[in-house]
Parts: sequence; structure tokens; C-alpha cells
Amino acid sequence: MKKTKYLVDSEWLISQLDNPQVVIVDCRFRLADPHWGEEQYYVSHIEGAYYLSLDRDLASKVQRHGGRHPLPDLELLGQKLADMGIIKNETLVVAYDDARFAFAARLWWLLRYLGHDGVVLLDGGWNDWLKHNYPVSNAVAAKRLGSFSPQPHSDWLVNIDAVRSAQNHDGVVIVDSRDRDRYLGLAEPIDPIAGSISGAVNSPWQQVSDESGYLKSQQAHQQLWEDYSAAEIIVYCGSGVTACVNLFSLSLAGINHAKLYPGGWSDWCSYLGDEE
Repeated sequence: MKKTKYLVDSEWLISQLDNPQVVIVDCRFRLADPHWGEEQYYVSHIEGAYYLSLDRDLASKVQRHGGRHPLPDLELLGQKLADMGIIKNETLVVAYDDARFAFAARLWWLLRYLGHDGVVLLDGGWNDWLKHNYPVSNAVAAKRLGSFSPQPHSDWLVNIDAVRSAQNHDGVVIVDSRDRDRYLGLAEPIDPIAGSISGAVNSPWQQVSDESGYLKSQQAHQQLWEDYSAAEIIVYCGSGVTACVNLFSLSLAGINHAKLYPGGWSDWCSYLGDEE
């Protein structure tokens, strides 16, 4: 049975299903099929879990600039969290997905960004829960009475101008969290232009976990970031989602000053046509 500041396992979570101070959130999602995760939730999910969609709940509407998943309206998100029974700085939120933390980490980061530190990820996610044959349900979790007033840490974010300035700073490391082919511009399955931000280093988010979706050791996270521990770190990906997996890893390594460029490559490349 495992519970740490950042992570719990299924064995611990099964013992907490009746704990009103624990709220479970299903974050399953597919970029290629935005309705898939919610459909899966209606079929089967961890007993008592609520569902939050990346597109609808954890992001706002796409504009010309700002990236594919702009940060959500914080007041709306705060109300949704309260409707799940989450009481700010009291409730423990357990987030899970089936994609090696790709979407659950977005909720983990958002909650902490809004001032709620009581959030952990489920190691192994949905697949580990199924492996243990623990209880599942197709019942939609009922609204509860919570209280959540967002108090965002605005200094945790950078915009495109800050990233441009950082390109000329020796003390700043810009980390591209996408897979290596996208970083090198050899492939681009989503955004209209391939490539990466000039000067960025590459640390693919998948390195944080093994292929089965279990978090790697503390030592592995420290080794992953040891070259950058003294620098100011800006992390980005395609649209500020999987970058949160790297921010999770950085926190595990004891590096808590890293910042997110939420627009990511999708925001950056949206300006490239303007420069022609």
C-alpha cells in the first residue's frame, strides 16, 4: 500500500472509497476522439469517481492564438470542483487516466496552480485498477457541496513573449516535452507546422513512467533533471497538457520553480505565419 505527497496506488485507494475527504476524478481522454473519455466513463469507471474532460473542463475554447488547450475559465472550473465536494485545502483529490498520466497530470497541475495542494495521481491509473479487479461502476457521481475559490499562482505561467526573451538567457532552460520526432520536426500529427522552439532541449514526457504507466523511481526523476536543477526552467509541449507530466516529475525531483508555457508549440507556431 502506497501513499506519498504526489502519488497513491490502487491498494491505498480501495481503502478510501468511503472517505468523504477523498474525491476521485477520471481524466481519460483521446486527442483524436474528444468524446471517447466521457463515453468510457459512462461505461465503467472507478466507483464514486467524477469525470472531467480535457476539452470541456480543463481547457477553454480555442482562439486564433493561445494554443489548442488554453487554460480553463478559473471561476467555472472552481464551481465544477466545488460541485464534486472538493473543499479547497481540505479534500484530497485523486486523479487518474489510462495514458501514463498524460491528462491526469493536467488536473494535478491546475489544482496546485489554483492553490490546492491536496492532489495526487493514481500510479498505473485505470489499467492498474482493472488489474486488481477492484470495484467499478457506470453510475454518474452525484453533485456534492464543496467550496473552492481559485487563487492562481500567476508566476507559474509564461506567455510567448517571456519564452522569446528566455531564448537569449543563459540561465534559462526551455524544455520541449513532446516525443523526439516532433521536437526535431520529423513528424507533426496535430499542429499545422512541424518543428520546435529554437534553443529548446528535449525531454519527452513518456520518460517519467514505464510502458505500463507506473511512475519511475525517485532517483530516475532526479537523474532526469539533474543538469537543469540550478536553472530557471520553462516547460512546454504541444498545448500545455503533457508538459504537466514533466512538471510532475520535476516536483518529484525536488524542483518546484519550473514554469509552464501553456500555449506550447500550437501557440508558438500560430504566430509563424504572421511573420511571413
